[in-house]
Amino acid sequence: MSTIAEAAPQTHDTLVRLDAAGKPLAIRHDGRIWLVDPDTESRHWYGRDAWWDTRRTAAVGSGDLVSIEYWQVQVRSGTHSALRTATLRREPLSTHWLLENISDADETTEEE
Repeated sequence: MSTIAEAAPQTHDTLVRLDAAGKPLAIRHDGRIWLVDPDTESRHWYGRDAWWDTRRTAAVGSGDLVSIEYWQVQVRSGTHSALRTATLRREPLSTHWLLENISDADETTEEE
């Protein structure tokens, strides 16, 4: 009998430029700037973190410890380049975004 460990998703530190409403406009990653295509729909949602698995206590007034923010946006690295789908993630209490994945636009699947 063998067991297969699930691989953790690859994440990369990322700089994200946001509009006044908090929607991503551009992503800087690995020396490249990816512009969010304004003619495509972006997806925004929140997941939940099991903070009790990683931290023993939560101080009173420490803020939202469970909401993981996600954005899925269509980006281009140049005016004539193909659209790619980028998924961004921000952990609870963090000010930094992580690039969870970037793929060809037609390779993405719907999440439930």
